[in-house]
Amino acid sequence: MFWKFDLHTSSHLEALLDKEDVTLSELMDEEDVLQECKAQNRRLLLFLCQDQCMQELVTMITTEPPAGVEETKRFKYPNIACELLTCDVGVINDKLGNEEPLLETLYAFLEQPSPLNPLLASFFSKTIGNLITRKTEQVLNFLRRKEGFLSLVLKHIDTSAMMDVLLRLISCVEPPPLRLETLTWLNEEKLAQRLIELIHPERDEERQSNASQTLCDIIRLSRDQANQLQEISQPDPLLTVLESQESVEQLLQNMFSGERTESCIVNGIQVLLTLLEIRRPGFERSYTVNSSILLAIEPHLRHFHQLLLEPPKRNPMLTTLGVLDEPLGNTRLHVARLVASLLYTSSASHAVVAQELCRLNTMDLLLDLFFKYTWNNFLHLQVELCVAAILRPCTLTETPTSEPSITPENSAHNLMVTHLFQHCHLVQRILEAWEENDKIQSEGGMRRGYMGHLTRIANTVVHNLEKGPVHTQISKLPEDYRGRWETFVDQTLSETNRKNTIDLVGTGNPRPSSEDDMESPFPKELTLQQAFSDYQIQQMTANFVDQFGFNDEEFTDHDDSIGKLMHITKLCTFKLSTCFLQANTAVFEACAKERIQPFDDDEEDIWEEKEINYATQTKSRNR
Repeated sequence: MFWKFDLHTSSHLEALLDKEDVTLSELMDEEDVLQECKAQNRRLLLFLCQDQCMQELVTMITTEPPAGVEETKRFKYPNIACELLTCDVGVINDKLGNEEPLLETLYAFLEQPSPLNPLLASFFSKTIGNLITRKTEQVLNFLRRKEGFLSLVLKHIDTSAMMDVLLRLISCVEPPPLRLETLTWLNEEKLAQRLIELIHPERDEERQSNASQTLCDIIRLSRDQANQLQEISQPDPLLTVLESQESVEQLLQNMFSGERTESCIVNGIQVLLTLLEIRRPGFERSYTVNSSILLAIEPHLRHFHQLLLEPPKRNPMLTTLGVLDEPLGNTRLHVARLVASLLYTSSASHAVVAQELCRLNTMDLLLDLFFKYTWNNFLHLQVELCVAAILRPCTLTETPTSEPSITPENSAHNLMVTHLFQHCHLVQRILEAWEENDKIQSEGGMRRGYMGHLTRIANTVVHNLEKGPVHTQISKLPEDYRGRWETFVDQTLSETNRKNTIDLVGTGNPRPSSEDDMESPFPKELTLQQAFSDYQIQQMTANFVDQFGFNDEEFTDHDDSIGKLMHITKLCTFKLSTCFLQANTAVFEACAKERIQPFDDDEEDIWEEKEINYATQTKSRNR
């Protein structure tokens, strides 16, 4: 039996540790040094925790290795040193976190001139982050005594590893009272304001991008961890500052000061979009957008509108359909995303935003861009979300007398719906674009790239026809357009839905053809984005069905989109595997016949039971 034999060879590491003059480099050259460290090899840990060894390890991860060595080998020792220092072994954490000279050596890395080596910065970030988690109080006390700590981190924010250091301080400090103390310290150091200052046209793009990403992460982390601070009845000081009208106004002033660069505008909008998030994908909890955010944005809507008209200059772009003289650009796409988020936000301040958007005629301009950039589905999605947000039913507030009252929010909803139909001529645009597409296709041309989204917009209008302002606006259409719309809905749109089997509500049922059977396109539990994700998955389902020839019955047990997608994956994997095996069976059999020779009958049977003695062993070895 196998356990009768000692197949374990003695580790060379143990032999090295027996040497009196063994060096740290010799041990780091051993392949199993990390494994032995994590297994808490007592002799190895005693050696590593010597003052000289620990100092050498910290120096390795904070000092540029000598030049002239191949890159793959040049950072070998710093990489192993970082792994040893962060392998989460108690004695190493204690040694590094309790010895101030070691912390000073580690901290000195921040005092180096810019730019930092990104690989060494990642080693520093990983090591200090592990200490923040494991030796929280000791490390925080050390960092708070360093007056220039935050300034040095922000000085090197163009290196992405520095973002991780800040986020560790915000998210990895426990218990909640200590976390609140840390957040208060960072707030007193004006972290939020200083990050906002970095989003400015005069700053380099990398610095702006990392500052923006850090702010977005702080907002999301602070909101996710809000429950922890509720235990001690204290608001998150950083989040309070970031959601304040003053901070949002400062960000907007930076974005529109001096030359308007795409980098500054896009990174600033990313922060605004995060502040306007009411629900994150994968999180059940929803957030209420602070009205101060909307009040700060409203005066600058005219600047965003102007960006749609005159974005930062871009060079012509070669596409598969020809040269695009004036590309849409990331700036205008982000402005469209911002408008969609503003329209989807329910707040008393929403009325102010709605009035300004109507005054500027922003939705009309977005619809112009929708039809101008025929093949830009990123833009088409955002305009569709804008329309869906405007048309979605607005719940009336019940008064003590059980009669619905008109609130500013309801008023804003009615205003936007009226604007969309009377000033933006939504129905007329849908009918004219559809007829134009039919004409192009009848002449042998390509179907317009926006037709899928236009179908969804038309369905959204139909689904909100039963009552409210949408029904009123349809009834006010000129008689010729009203007749054309009714014919379009009953015939063209119904037939298109039947062909596409579009399902906006995620039930897996074909779209009903009659108006009476229509349901709301967006269930209460789904956001607009989630509805669109459902739609994409269902289109993938249809594509897979066509591509692989599945039957509809194979999907009847999977009403939910995710389950359906997983089922598709399994079926496709099985069918592809089957095809692959069938195609290669002949090749495998041919190789097997060619390479595997039959055993000679005279060959000794190695499995035959026989007496083992010295003579037979010698004979076997001589063979």
